[in-house]
Amino acid sequence: MKRAFDIVFSALGLVVLLPLFALIGALILAFDGWPVFYCQERIGHRGRPFYICKFRTMVRDAERLGKPLTVGGDPRITWLGRWLRKTKLDELPQLWNVLVGEMSFVGPRPEVERYVDRYTPAQSRVLELVPGITDAASIVYRNETELLEAFQNPEQAYIEEIIPAKIQLNLEYATRANVLRDCVVIFRTVGRLCWRG
Repeated sequence: MKRAFDIVFSALGLVVLLPLFALIGALILAFDGWPVFYCQERIGHRGRPFYICKFRTMVRDAERLGKPLTVGGDPRITWLGRWLRKTKLDELPQLWNVLVGEMSFVGPRPEVERYVDRYTPAQSRVLELVPGITDAASIVYRNETELLEAFQNPEQAYIEEIIPAKIQLNLEYATRANVLRDCVVIFRTVGRLCWRG
């Protein structure tokens, strides 16, 4: 039932939001140039790598110009990118990942290999879950970039404190997950975005 939900609503979302996709793409091209999308390899269900795509929110070659994490007012983020990140509109291309089965609407956010390689055996259980666009941890850590800014070593804090806490939240959620609860997480995510706006 969860997979049927994902297929129906991701397909519907891609069709309905196509004009918005075109508008965002045009704005990125006009103000920041090519490319429109940023794709990065992540580790998905049962350790399978896949490419997650977002609207580009940072300057070109941003990975070569700074830290692997985005922290606070990172100067690599474009002015348009800040708005896209705040509204989470940069995540919309992941509807395609949901449609093809690489992701779900609700599930643990997929990490890059460098962080997954540090998982303990107990933490690796999270890889048995299909990654998602949002999850309970995304709501709790909705201000993650600002939170990391307070640490002297943001990456160390992310690895030692935030990742374990997120994994624990996701493993706990998985024990009682169903489509209805997923809908609650989706509505809470949207509600948080509207409240912040």
